[in-house]
Amino acid sequence: MGRNTRKRRTPLATKAIAASAALALGGGGLIWANFYASAHESSNQSWGGNQTKAATAQVATISCPDVGQKLTNVPNQARQGVAMELANLDKQITEAYSRLASTRQSQTNDPSFVQNAIVGPLKEKRAATIDRIRIDIQRVGGSFDNSLKQLAACTTQTANQTTAGGQQQNGGQQQNTGGQQQNGGQQQNGGQQQNGGQQQAGGQQQNIGGQAGNGPVAADFVDITKVAANVQGKPVRGNNASTGTFTTRCGVNANKNHNTDNVIVAPGVANGAHHLHDYVGNQKVNAFSSNQTFLQGGTSCQNRNDLSSYYWPVVRVQDGTQDFDQNKDGGGKEGNVGKILTPVSAQIKYVGSPASKVVAMPQFLRIITGDAKTTTNGLANANAHWSCTGFENKVQLTSQYPICPQGSKVVRTFAFQSCWDGQNIDSANHRTHVAFADPASGVCGNGFKAIPQLTMRLVYNITPPTVQNGQVKNAYAVDGFPEQLHKPATDHDDFISVTTGGLANKIANCINNGQRCA
Repeated sequence: MGRNTRKRRTPLATKAIAASAALALGGGGLIWANFYASAHESSNQSWGGNQTKAATAQVATISCPDVGQKLTNVPNQARQGVAMELANLDKQITEAYSRLASTRQSQTNDPSFVQNAIVGPLKEKRAATIDRIRIDIQRVGGSFDNSLKQLAACTTQTANQTTAGGQQQNGGQQQNTGGQQQNGGQQQNGGQQQNGGQQQAGGQQQNIGGQAGNGPVAADFVDITKVAANVQGKPVRGNNASTGTFTTRCGVNANKNHNTDNVIVAPGVANGAHHLHDYVGNQKVNAFSSNQTFLQGGTSCQNRNDLSSYYWPVVRVQDGTQDFDQNKDGGGKEGNVGKILTPVSAQIKYVGSPASKVVAMPQFLRIITGDAKTTTNGLANANAHWSCTGFENKVQLTSQYPICPQGSKVVRTFAFQSCWDGQNIDSANHRTHVAFADPASGVCGNGFKAIPQLTMRLVYNITPPTVQNGQVKNAYAVDGFPEQLHKPATDHDDFISVTTGGLANKIANCINNGQRCA
């Protein structure tokens, strides 16, 4: 992703490697939000249904540069066309990964098969798509960085290389490295991802773990009781801090409002996400929705003025079961398999800034937090936080899923970017119009204004997976792009702010006045 020099990001070691995205829970489970760091084989090749195996493997996945994150300056007139082409790039990777996973025997027989039959043709398709992006931008008078043409080439990764950039030691414990990202992320001494692919006699690789052959693997899980505390303290509140909170109750998607679209990053593209989302809040959100549609969408929120859309990838348990989308795009056809789990609770809360008052969120503001492609992008924009009830004050994990003790539930938490550029409701790469505050002071960068920080806490009742002899049984995983191998760091969350009746101002006023509102 292109850097915005006005933005201040938390050092990666503080945010991702150390998984110290400073989460604390106060009365009633308040997330006080010191998450200031910035945070796609045939599915029929399942083996054993509910087990994944760690072993030495060959090529695990395809790694392609993320063109979209580099496009920081796209004229508004070109954005729809560019978004369609970026969605084509995702589709091309998905198709190439499917070919990679369904041709293991050919790969064993011919060492050059992957390059000649998969990676080479993929590069040609990507080059043509990137050139269409260039044409779209230049047609309306925009400038195109020709160095982006170099992003057409993709590489392959073994599972040892798909560690999502986090250095982990001592059985998966995440260590603070003093603010420096080291070597793009390295795992050592028990936390190392062991490749997860089952090998046949003669070296044939059957899959890369998981019920659909694309993860997760045993090394993606850790017993949370064996992880040292890594949650850091929150910034000291200044005299002008905004200390209130506003809670909106929008349910847990019990009505199963799902789709595999993403109207923010792939407007007008069906199955643009290539994975399934839960939706709460606005009830009419799909790839073809518009701002006008949002105002007519109705809401699952108790506050009928909250028409905002809150959506996140579903979590599934891979116990051999199937769900309604087993044979559909975005579901089983793209490696997202298993029983979909509905959260037992979903807390949505807006909190203030420790450094200043907040301004109201603008209508139709879009924010994406986290990165669905960390397996290939690294952790620069990761904002995943996994924990267990009873441990949230102590341990937050980015690069591993927790195995919770009996009686404890799995918790996903998000804290969105809390600084806004004061002008734009979206940006070309969907990131540079918002930013995280400085992690030490909570101050927004130059030119950015503090807005109510959206925080979310999703709780799941999951039978703890078991890991024995390099195998994990009854794994659970977040949905994702198939080539991302269901890594925990790929977790992400999406939000579109839509309010009526002056609700945006009421939220800001409540927070600025130090009140607890709902």
